[in-house]
Amino acid sequence: MRVGTVLLTVDGDIALWSPMAEEILGWPDDRAVGRPLTDFTPDGRAWAFEPAPGERHWRGTLSLRHRDGHPVELACRAARLTGAEDSRFILANLVETSRMAAVEQDLAAVDALFTASPLGVALFDAEQRYTRVNDALSRLHGTPAESVLGRTVLDVLPSPMAQEIHRLQRTVLRSGRSVTDLVTSSPDGRGAQSMSFGRLTDRFGHAIGVSCVVLDITERLEAMSRVEHARQRLALLDDVGTALGDLLDMRPIAETLCRALIHRFGDYASVEILKSVVRGEEPRPIGELADATLIQLGTAAKEHGPAVATILRPDRDIGSQPGTVFETVLTTGVPHLAETPEAVAAGVGPGDPRVAAARDLGIHCLLTLPLRARGTVLGLLTVSRAGKRAAFDRDDLALAMELANRAAIALDNARLYVREREAALMLQRSLLPRALPAVAGVEVGHRYLPGATGTEIGGDWFDVIPLAGGRVAFVVGDATGHGLRAAAIMGRLRTAARTLAGLELAPAEVLRRLNDLGADIAQHPDDPLLATCVYAAYDPATGICALATAGHLPPVLVGPDPVTGGWTATALELPPATPLGLEGTSFDERRIEVPEGALLVLYTDGLVENRDEDLTVGIDRLCELLARTTGPGTPMEDVCDGVIGALRPHAAEGASDDIALLAARLGRPPGQRVASWTFPAEREMVHRARRAVAETLRGWGLDALTETARLLVGELVTSAGRHAPDPVRVRMAYGGSLLIEVTDPVNVSRGPTAAPDDDGGRSLALVARESRGWGTRRGAVDKTVWFELDLPGEPP
Repeated sequence: MRVGTVLLTVDGDIALWSPMAEEILGWPDDRAVGRPLTDFTPDGRAWAFEPAPGERHWRGTLSLRHRDGHPVELACRAARLTGAEDSRFILANLVETSRMAAVEQDLAAVDALFTASPLGVALFDAEQRYTRVNDALSRLHGTPAESVLGRTVLDVLPSPMAQEIHRLQRTVLRSGRSVTDLVTSSPDGRGAQSMSFGRLTDRFGHAIGVSCVVLDITERLEAMSRVEHARQRLALLDDVGTALGDLLDMRPIAETLCRALIHRFGDYASVEILKSVVRGEEPRPIGELADATLIQLGTAAKEHGPAVATILRPDRDIGSQPGTVFETVLTTGVPHLAETPEAVAAGVGPGDPRVAAARDLGIHCLLTLPLRARGTVLGLLTVSRAGKRAAFDRDDLALAMELANRAAIALDNARLYVREREAALMLQRSLLPRALPAVAGVEVGHRYLPGATGTEIGGDWFDVIPLAGGRVAFVVGDATGHGLRAAAIMGRLRTAARTLAGLELAPAEVLRRLNDLGADIAQHPDDPLLATCVYAAYDPATGICALATAGHLPPVLVGPDPVTGGWTATALELPPATPLGLEGTSFDERRIEVPEGALLVLYTDGLVENRDEDLTVGIDRLCELLARTTGPGTPMEDVCDGVIGALRPHAAEGASDDIALLAARLGRPPGQRVASWTFPAEREMVHRARRAVAETLRGWGLDALTETARLLVGELVTSAGRHAPDPVRVRMAYGGSLLIEVTDPVNVSRGPTAAPDDDGGRSLALVARESRGWGTRRGAVDKTVWFELDLPGEPP
């Protein structure tokens, strides 16, 4: 605040004009001294020195003109000098009223801060002694203001706190750096306070003391504690929900829940499930659980030892517990909180060894909670605290009940999932072949592995179908979807494929008809059939294998490499086609001649598919493995075990997807004799065919079959010659029976419609009566009629 000094004569002339007066009004002293004061008043009115009665000083407001022309309001205090020689002079001090008002407001604010503020305020001098304390601080510290003035905090506050505050004050005085929001306990130890320190300086920047502001934050900390406690509760709920969300097995759910509760909520935890529920049975009504047996399915503890083993032992059976809190909670579904060691002992029951173990562990409170889901109780969740940890309260009971409810839903979902999964798996296994047929010249191995727990059963399937004439069909497919629906569709597809295979249809024709049956196989029009399939038909007598695919992975053929002399594996390129269930799809087949002893491997995508790589990588890996590990004498069961062990080493515990694997060694029937002829379409065709068959049978020692074979071959060749201008092929194979095939270019077979008196036209009717079995099959440009005759000495 600027204070200007002016010395006036009693006549009102300016005798002295101080530099501060010049700063306030802008007039230099050489322009002011000697002039009357009236020259500087706005209206030229004289100023009279007239003190109040009994006063020696005059106080008032004086308006003077600034050099720039604007008036300046000044607060004036004037007094007549009392010396004999100076009595003719008046000394006046001038202060700008605007600045004085600001100073007065500042002073009033300081006073208000000290008197009306709820904050505790204290001022300390450079020696760190109290110089001023407001009433709020006196109330906070419980010490009257007059008892602390002139003393330091070392004399007023408790020792540990006082030493820390005294050190901070000294640091603030020396460095000038303020300290804000230092949280300490209250002097009485029953609350908390926030303290802030700042250095006090004079106008020249010299340190003259320290200010201290104290705020009682007890309620704030309590609110923050409640908020943090609520946050931790929500975090625990979220973490438990996340941990249990992906689990579909009761034991991992129980173990995960117990581990999540230890340290964060309790010291010892146990999940006990009804034994009947663990076995897969439906939960019993609550009123019938008094004598129920529980299994301790999951446990967790902060420490381990003999006492802990007395209370927590995984897979322990716990029989009925009449009169205990456990029976009460199990039969009522109402949770129970034991808040003291005595309540814990009373709830468990006298004489129970768990009481002594709990006492040794220092357990002082226990929560017993029902695992309720869908109106039933599946078991119990128990959580206890020990040592110096705070006892459970009603908020903890509510949190634990929410955790138990979530865990119960997860456990019940796992129970229902396992039940449906087992039903789907049972259905699927019942629809898959229980035993594969024995086919002369063919050795077969197979594996079916369902997906792991946590994945639904898929629609993978396989089949080996014996065909007429010693031939055999291999089928592997994969119906999209999971669960019971996929298993049902798989069963329908397999049944349809077996039925169509019995019609002696070519592979491409089998797939075409399966595709046409898609609408009937699908369970609902809005859920159409979509499945992949590969079908292979092998004739051991000729070594010819015909294959067709419907969007399935390529089969792998393993055989000798003529270049290296070793074995090589190749993924067969088949005519591409879309999966079954799509309209407008055509199917073609590929015919290959298979070296004797070669392996044909069919599989589903669960064997070779990995999420982070292309399917072709898995197929190449399979081919490399088969070429390296298989040979002429490798049993098919060993081939299957080797493939599964190398590509899916953990499949025994459950693969990520279903796996169907079918491996077949394609050989020739042992001891089989084969003869074949092609007869041009000429007049002597029937006679030549009969003679060739008769001569061959006599050479094989089958004279007893000669007449029947000649008769039937003659009928079939005659019928073929009537409709086919092209040559007719006859093939005869001697193995477990006598198989004879007649093939002509006509691709439409005719039924046994010949009349009894038709000359040479009885054909199929006669074949059906005289043979053990017969049938027809169609190729791309021809048809074949075959029949079998029992060997001499065999029962018909």
